[in-house]
Amino acid sequence: MKHSITTLAAVTAVALMAAPAFADDRTMTVTGNGTVTLSPDMARVSVGVSADADTAAEAMSSMSADLAAVMAKIEAAGIEARDVQTSAINLSPRYDYPEQGGPVMVGYNASSSLQLRVRALDTLGSVLDSVVADGANQVTGVSFDVQDSSAAVDEARRNAVADAVARATLYADAAGVTLGTLQTLNEYGNTPRPMPMPEARMMAMAADAVPVAAGELSISVSVTMVYEIEN
Repeated sequence: MKHSITTLAAVTAVALMAAPAFADDRTMTVTGNGTVTLSPDMARVSVGVSADADTAAEAMSSMSADLAAVMAKIEAAGIEARDVQTSAINLSPRYDYPEQGGPVMVGYNASSSLQLRVRALDTLGSVLDSVVADGANQVTGVSFDVQDSSAAVDEARRNAVADAVARATLYADAAGVTLGTLQTLNEYGNTPRPMPMPEARMMAMAADAVPVAAGELSISVSVTMVYEIEN
């Protein structure tokens, strides 16, 4: 008798494990993605000045003079003060490393960097040319952006929701169930990011200016939507 009870319990446990599990709140969760591409209308670039000298004071003085000339060119190019920001100032000793013996200090290096926002994108090449001609000897980190991405973000949101609704409708039809009311909607990401394109356009600039390809940007939004299942 004891053996029979044990066998019946084992069979019951196997049957329960094989049965499908249903949550008390029957829902469907779907994710939708929306992307919009647009042309940038602003550039960010870092320009810097570096100077070597025998003493720290001489290095700082030389760097400061070159930096003042660069900033004057930036102002003359029509870049507003709000779009110019000092990002670094450095002063450090310089060393030579002879084959015999240890390092030998031979002077100092002073450097400074400026972060620029160039809102008139077609002037970027000529701006770079002019600041280099007047003392800037470092140009790094060119990137592109849009000044107002709100309309593109909203369009990407609509695309993401439409994608999620289409997926939910498809899944419900395939599973033979009926979608109920929307329970939750969460959004993820909407940061503009560069997306290289084969047809990246060249900025229209003077023949002797630095050529710059702006390409395109993409703005992507993802949403997660949870629907109630009615049957």
